[in-house]
Amino acid sequence: MSLRSLKNVTIRHIIQKPISSNLSDSVGITNKILTEHQQVQGLGGLFRSFIGSRKSKEYEIASSIFSSTFASSCSSSSIASKIGFVGWYLEMVKYRPVLTKSITSALIHIAADLSSQTITHQSLEQYDFLRTLRMAGYGMLVLGPSLHFWFNFMSRVFPKRDLVTTFKKIILGQTTYGPFMTVVFFSLNAHLQGEGGPEIVARLERDLLPTFKNGVMYWPICDFITFKFIPVHLQPLVTNSFSYAWTVYMTYMAGKAKVVSGQ
Repeated sequence: MSLRSLKNVTIRHIIQKPISSNLSDSVGITNKILTEHQQVQGLGGLFRSFIGSRKSKEYEIASSIFSSTFASSCSSSSIASKIGFVGWYLEMVKYRPVLTKSITSALIHIAADLSSQTITHQSLEQYDFLRTLRMAGYGMLVLGPSLHFWFNFMSRVFPKRDLVTTFKKIILGQTTYGPFMTVVFFSLNAHLQGEGGPEIVARLERDLLPTFKNGVMYWPICDFITFKFIPVHLQPLVTNSFSYAWTVYMTYMAGKAKVVSGQ
């Protein structure tokens, strides 16, 4: 090979080598850029997918909460409209128990006294509305509050509802609370009519024993139903309901003439 040919080959080799190397480097950089771009796009897709799924879940949760709240509101409104007065009364018993039970007792005593006077009197002119007012005051200020505290006390002392515990409550009520409240009823009513100590004692001697005997025949059955089956917060209401018939009798007894000395 001539010197000139060798020189040409060497020059071509020197020129071609950087070009091919540069092309190779350019291709590698391009591929790297494309790869990184694809990775970025892939991460962006994952991020958008995550955000989209999260928004979807949040929307589903919000929709579920709204639906459940709306359904609950509709259900409550439906229940309230169906229950009506009973639902309102139970709310009052829950939040204002003593006042509600006292007013209930007063209304029952008013109805019972008017019923008692209707049985014994022939005309409206014979009605003693002052006596009715006394009975309402007794139910409002004495019996209503005492029933609330009595039943709460009994539920704490005897929390069970088995037969043995129920009979314990009945016996305790018939030997303590019942006789005590009967004495209070006759004494207070007589005092409000202007009777003195001896006259009140004479009235108790005349009316107390017959009242106890009739009470023993009436109240144990009522107490059994109340203590066995009725929740404690509704027991005064049930007892007041039972006491309607009993109060008709009691107001009749309380309305009897005072005992004349020497009678």
